[in-house]
Amino acid sequence: WIRTHTHNWNTGWVGFYGLCNPKSKPNPKEAGCTKENPHPTQNLRFSDKYGWVGSGWTGGSVCGCVCTPLPPCLDGAYIRIGPNPQYFPRGPYHLFDGDGMLHALTISRARPPTLCSRYVRTHKYLTERAAGGPLIPNVFSAFNRFPAGAARAALTAVRIALRQFNPAKGIGLANTNLAFFAGRLFALWEADLPYAIRLTESGDVETIGRHDFDGKLGVSMTAHPKVDHRTGETFAFRYGRAPPFLTYFRFDADGGKKPDVPISSLSRPPFLHDFAITEKYALFVETQIGMDVWRSVFRGGSPLRSDPNKVSRIGVIPRYAADGSEMRWFHVAGFNPVHVLNAWDEEDGHRVGMLVPNVTSVDRALERFDLTHAQVEKVRVDLDTGMVYRVPVSTRNVEFGSVNPCYVGRKNRFVYAGIGDPTPKISGVVKLDVGDEMAGWTRRESAVACRMFGPGCFGGEPFFVAKDPGSSEADEDDGYLVTYVHNEINGESRFLVMDTQSPELEIVAAVRLPRRVPYGFHGLFVRESDLRRASGP
Repeated sequence: WIRTHTHNWNTGWVGFYGLCNPKSKPNPKEAGCTKENPHPTQNLRFSDKYGWVGSGWTGGSVCGCVCTPLPPCLDGAYIRIGPNPQYFPRGPYHLFDGDGMLHALTISRARPPTLCSRYVRTHKYLTERAAGGPLIPNVFSAFNRFPAGAARAALTAVRIALRQFNPAKGIGLANTNLAFFAGRLFALWEADLPYAIRLTESGDVETIGRHDFDGKLGVSMTAHPKVDHRTGETFAFRYGRAPPFLTYFRFDADGGKKPDVPISSLSRPPFLHDFAITEKYALFVETQIGMDVWRSVFRGGSPLRSDPNKVSRIGVIPRYAADGSEMRWFHVAGFNPVHVLNAWDEEDGHRVGMLVPNVTSVDRALERFDLTHAQVEKVRVDLDTGMVYRVPVSTRNVEFGSVNPCYVGRKNRFVYAGIGDPTPKISGVVKLDVGDEMAGWTRRESAVACRMFGPGCFGGEPFFVAKDPGSSEADEDDGYLVTYVHNEINGESRFLVMDTQSPELEIVAAVRLPRRVPYGFHGLFVRESDLRRASGP
């Protein structure tokens, strides 16, 4: 997947060669960023739909027609985050390395929907904006070969010594995920602290700054924390290149961070992007993928490496563990999920269940996303015998899935996921019934509803919004799926609302957006009451 800036195909980045007139020879100085003009003109863009949208496209804009009235439960904002480089790449570029940009659609009964696209004003973003060009090397594509990679590392050290930037203030991109907990809305990237953000009454997006929870979170945090909506607690972790390679921690309902639980039972740096919680446990998956930054510097390529001789394993630790020695590991071959959909405790109290999109070709996942295939598997770990049972519940190539947020850590029946065509482009969404009544523990296709976006149309991760979030009597699937969809044929982007209980995930409302929203990573819907809480100091 790592592509140079000369790459030009529909599922990759194009770099600054993707001008409106592809036949003309590009002039990087005219095309892009100078110190006097740090923001390129809007008539230049990546021709690929993941690409740069122009940092001038930022202010709130009233959206076009709404096909039908939006459901009353959609009173708040749908926000999606993704990579969008502030400056055109000067060399090889990887999708993960773009600066974080938020695309927030504010929905209110009092006024028309408003779309605002803003960069997260990270330390990296502000430092490079002031310098008029890139200063901080990208993690996935900066160290592309030796000796260039080593020279770039040395140059970075010199810039730090000259105080051109201060890594202690963060080198993160804040481009991966969003989470609302502790009364705040956060933009997340797993190698840095969270960035607190807020939406103004006009629909604009503001960055408050890095948040260290009163100095108790000093290094970094996963981009996929888990919020237990029943207790208000949030669970998280961090991983790194130095022992302990994994640290588990949690926050109470008021946002108070509890002590770290270092886990020393990992022998080398892992790649742990996601995890899961149940009412009793936290579950981690150590896959065949690991981190090797120095190899990236001296040999080139991504810092992520797969080890075909390594056997994956599932780690289970008590939810309120006080010591890392309480972690238990269970080996399971060929198990390489990047994301975890959900987990739960079985009724007998001796087993835990888990749902994951398992990547069946891990070597390809690191270099060619478009060649990967992920199938949703139902996993059961017997804590007494150590046996791990797995069964695929769908053969479709699906990723970027979600469940009803109120069922996080509880046994759920339904999963909503994007259909890769190819991954990471999403050509439609599917609803899976993974309950015991439907899928059980036998091989069976569990798709019960599907919506394809149509020729040339691609979207992102579907997010579930309950029709009546305060009702304890509501069905698990009584709600809507929301996402952005872009039509590559006519250039139009829309916000879609789909009925999750209809057999074809019927589109019940659509909002035409005033500009293209590039494909991104994860998103969420934040209700108006929570937006007001997050707007405080």
